[in-house]
Amino acid sequence: MSPRRSSLKFYPLGFPVPVFTVLAFVLLTSCASRSDLKPAASIDSESTPTPFQPGVYDSPFNAPLSPSPADVATFTPYPTVYVQGVPLVLPDVATPSGNADFSPIKINPITGNPPSDPALLERRPIAIKVANYPRYIRPQSGLTLADAVFEYYIESLLTRFIAVYYGNDAQQVGPVRSGRYFDEHVMRMYRAFYVFKYADPREYTYFKGGDIADFLVVPGFGACPPFFSGKRKIESYNNAYFNTIEWKDCAAAKGLDNSQQTLRSGFFSPDIPAGGSVVSRIFTRYSVDDYNYWEYDPGSGRYLRFQETDDTRNNKPEKYAPLMDDLTKQQVAADNVVELFVSHTFANQFEQQDEVYRINLVNSGNAFVFRNGFAFPARWVRTDLDQPLFLSTLAGAPIYLKPGVTFYQVIGETSSDWADGLDWHFDFRTP
Repeated sequence: MSPRRSSLKFYPLGFPVPVFTVLAFVLLTSCASRSDLKPAASIDSESTPTPFQPGVYDSPFNAPLSPSPADVATFTPYPTVYVQGVPLVLPDVATPSGNADFSPIKINPITGNPPSDPALLERRPIAIKVANYPRYIRPQSGLTLADAVFEYYIESLLTRFIAVYYGNDAQQVGPVRSGRYFDEHVMRMYRAFYVFKYADPREYTYFKGGDIADFLVVPGFGACPPFFSGKRKIESYNNAYFNTIEWKDCAAAKGLDNSQQTLRSGFFSPDIPAGGSVVSRIFTRYSVDDYNYWEYDPGSGRYLRFQETDDTRNNKPEKYAPLMDDLTKQQVAADNVVELFVSHTFANQFEQQDEVYRINLVNSGNAFVFRNGFAFPARWVRTDLDQPLFLSTLAGAPIYLKPGVTFYQVIGETSSDWADGLDWHFDFRTP
């Protein structure tokens, strides 16, 4: 069947930042049982090899990047080929608020679900980098216990995850890998500790030199921070894991600020919004080496993750297998899947040569929200640098997510999208 391409076109002009009613919440907890995991005396500090070149270390938050008219594309509310067009009018980005108050209602602001253990919300969230390649590191551990996960392109045709833990703990998360500039966005939005396994010198120098330095968690010696080596007989830099259960005592011993944070809640409702299009599977292709799909399971009401098992060079067909969690023995699943169209740029020619991307999750952009087997054209807005994204309809009204886990697929602003029956496809591209 040839792909069905929509002729319906829409050119949004943006909208003012909405006024938020602060709904404060707490969490759904499904704690993994603790075992006597032995920490490694030290974890190899090797990160993803990237040739070091002179770089700049300016924070993207000092001057939010607004795409130029040449880089901004039109947006269609239903899949079609991506076409260059008129620029978007972006709303102002508010400065960090720091003045939200918690409601006495105990609901997790990231998932919209009540907690099984309210004490877990009395801490700072934890954002952890998790590898997706090389393929032999799969199945990863702990992805099914995260509240929100972002997947994005790193370099060399591959992606990586950054997973946010708040409503659940996990005794084993990983393999933990090296950091990227994009991670600062997630860290700031969720006011989280940032757990990663070092980084390219440009990025690591930047992280250590800014106001986020006190919240960086990298391997050391001994049991604090609680990194440990896995049981697999593979190279050490692909075999490091983190224990979120033990982090609380470690943070206290180090005198770190692990206090409850003022996170604005998302908009959640079990009721399905009107006006969606029925979609069964959501394919996201980052490269010939890296592609996946989410399949809606009507029985559970959730999306199940399938990951590629081979490349597609030389016209080889796509091959998939369920992406499993070695800790819980469950397939990775989500209640909401969100495709985020975000500009990818380089600060200079050296970063371009090494594919050191600046993924500019500031201001606003286009998106698709998938829940309960339906698709909704959307907009994402970064209303505050220190609060989660706001997702809206094209008219600016809040989009209500299904309570539960949200998985964000971060793709380039010029990525293409199309429909083939009930299958929707997103093909990663950058200018």
